[in-house]
Amino acid sequence: MRVAIAGAGAVGRSIAGELLENGHEVLLVDKAPTAISVERVPQAEWLLADACEITSLDEAALQRCNVVIAATGDDKVNLVVSLLAKTEYGVPRVVARVNNPKNEWLFNESWGVDVAVSTPRLMSALVEEAVSVGDLVRLLRFSHGDANLVELTLPADSQVAGKQISEITWPEDTSLVTIIRGNRVLTPHGEETLEPGDELLFVAAQAREEQLEDLLQAAD
Repeated sequence: MRVAIAGAGAVGRSIAGELLENGHEVLLVDKAPTAISVERVPQAEWLLADACEITSLDEAALQRCNVVIAATGDDKVNLVVSLLAKTEYGVPRVVARVNNPKNEWLFNESWGVDVAVSTPRLMSALVEEAVSVGDLVRLLRFSHGDANLVELTLPADSQVAGKQISEITWPEDTSLVTIIRGNRVLTPHGEETLEPGDELLFVAAQAREEQLEDLLQAAD
């Protein structure tokens, strides 16, 4: 998979390193000469250019990319890069970094964003996830379909604890994607029994989140 990353700061370089370790092809683009640190990520391709300029994106051959990540520290730049990647080059997957949570509402399909990652929101969500049992925590927002990745740690007195997944009627537009049980990551299947303390990860429509939380709460 070929991935272009706009923004070669600490965030962009870190993402690049992870992707390279997983065998992907990575291009880092930044307009600041001081950001071009080839020795820090030597396996990546590097391009000194303004990712908001069509000529720069032509040089980057963005049409060959499977994914574009807008990872600069400027929300305006990330929005422009996302829009150009999607509308001018037809990139299948566009991921954008949200620096200011107040701007999060802009990062949607209208601006070409498939997945918006808000670092402040994610950090606060992880704090909530670490201390909350029985509360739904939103980890990530997907622009298409107005869906979110949400997590809930199943309380001991949940009405679904001890039930098999096949016995549970989930709300519409929700899907249980992963169960984390201790050090194990389980793929949900119909015969799997939910246990107290399980961390459940769902992709759910925002309109269904309250209904999902009510289902997983304690029995009356």
